[in-house]
Amino acid sequence: MLEKAKKHANFRLVILDGKIYIERYEKYSIQTRHLFTMYGIVQLLRWYPGKLPNLEIMFDTNDRPVIAAKDFRQPNSGPPPLFRYCSDWRSMDIVFPDWSFWGWAETNIRPWRSMVKNIKEGNKRSSWKERIPFAYWRGNPNVSPIRKDLMKCNVTPKQNWDTLLYIQDWVDQSKKGYKESNIEDQCTHRFKIYVEGWAWSVSEKYIFACDSPTLYITPRYYDFFMRGMIPQQHYWPIRDTDKCKSLKFAVQWGNNHTDKAQAIGKAGSDFIHEDMKMERVFDYIYHLLNEYAKLQKFDPIVPPNAIEICSESLACPSDGIWRKFMEEALEKSPSYTEPCTLPPPYNPQQLKAFIEQKVKATKQVEAMEDEYWSRLNKKH
Repeated sequence: MLEKAKKHANFRLVILDGKIYIERYEKYSIQTRHLFTMYGIVQLLRWYPGKLPNLEIMFDTNDRPVIAAKDFRQPNSGPPPLFRYCSDWRSMDIVFPDWSFWGWAETNIRPWRSMVKNIKEGNKRSSWKERIPFAYWRGNPNVSPIRKDLMKCNVTPKQNWDTLLYIQDWVDQSKKGYKESNIEDQCTHRFKIYVEGWAWSVSEKYIFACDSPTLYITPRYYDFFMRGMIPQQHYWPIRDTDKCKSLKFAVQWGNNHTDKAQAIGKAGSDFIHEDMKMERVFDYIYHLLNEYAKLQKFDPIVPPNAIEICSESLACPSDGIWRKFMEEALEKSPSYTEPCTLPPPYNPQQLKAFIEQKVKATKQVEAMEDEYWSRLNKKH
C-alpha cells in the first residue's frame, strides 16, 4: 500500500532506531519545502529523543491533495498513506504542519518560535479599538481565481466595501530586502481577511495571530489545526459566493459590536499563540506519527538509495538565509516535559454535534447578513 503513494511523493522518510533516513524522488518540490520539512522532523527527534517508533512515510510537498476518497470506497481498497500540508473533504491525504514552522527562506519568514514573539510585539503597538476600522489583506492575487475575485472588493473612488487589499509582489520585495512585508508590521487593522491560494494558504496562522477578527472566506481545504476552530468564537465566516457584501457586513457588524468583535479576534489569536505554540506543534506531530506507526503492518527498512540525515547534514550545505533559519530553528535541548496526553477520539455523536455547532454558527451569520442587506435595500 505504501508503494502506491510513491508516484505522488517527493521523498520517503524512514525512522529506524532513532535515526532518520531519506530517499529523494525526482518529482519537483516547490522552493525548499522538502528541505525544511525534513529539518522539522529532525528537530522533533531532538525535542523528543528516543520517543518515536520505527516507521516509514511518503511525503508530497506540493499544494493540493491527490488521494481522492471516491477511489477507495470498496472493501479492502485502502488508500495509500500520503502526508502533505493540507487536504479537503473529498480527499484522504494525511495533514502535517507546513515547512514554514521552521522558516520560509524564500519569503524571509522566520521560524515559528521567532514569529510568535515578533507578532506579539507587533500587537502591542496599538489596541484593537485604535486600529484602522477596515478589513485588510495583502497577498498574491494571481495564484487562484478566488483571490482575483476578492480584489474586486477593494476600495475605489466609486465603491467602498470597507476593505483595503494590497498586492504582494515577492520579487519586488526581495529586491527591497523585504522591508515592506514584515508580518509583525501588519497587525494594524481591526479586521484581517483570510482567503485560500492555489490550495490552503500558509498565511493563515499569521493572520489569526494579530488579535483582530479573521474574516474567513469559505475554504475548500484544511490544514492540521483549522478544523478545531469555531465560527463566531475564533473567526467570522465570509461567503465565497458574494464576498464583497459579506465582507462589508462583517466590518459594519464588528464596528457596531466592538466588544464582541474584539473578543472573537482575541480568541482566535489566543488559539494560535497558545494551542499552536511550537511545543504543541511538536506534540501534534509526535502523536500523528505514533498513531500512524500503530497501523503499519511491516517492519520499516532503510531503502538502498536512502541517506541518513541530521541537523548538520541539512544545515551545513545550505548558506545565506536558509542556513540562518535552520540555525534559528535548531532545538538545542530536549523537552523537559513529556508529550501531552492524546485525548480520546470523538464518538460519532460528539463529532456530529461539533460539526452541527459550526454549521449553525455559520448559518446564524448568514441570516444576519441577509437581514442587513434586505433592510438596506428597502431604504433605497
